[in-house]
Amino acid sequence: MAKHTKITIETDSLLILRCGSSQRAWCPRCAAEGDMVALENAGVISNLEQPALEEWLNSEELHRTRATDGSTLICLNSLLACVQKTKTG
Repeated sequence: MAKHTKITIETDSLLILRCGSSQRAWCPRCAAEGDMVALENAGVISNLEQPALEEWLNSEELHRTRATDGSTLICLNSLLACVQKTKTG
């Protein structure tokens, strides 16, 4: 009887679209300059519903800071880390 070998290949992809909605700013939690997105754009970028995004904000997994105009900015690196953790978790 012939042996059969099953090979499973998992792939993962990440698409980042650079546009005018991000800006470079200092992230105090990363202690580095990085790309920041406005809070209202974070759900669009991460494809999250508002309750899930609020859960991340309340857990402080998302790094945030204030822009000069007073709006809240989210660290793109922390947002991507949360998305990756959700995919693998």
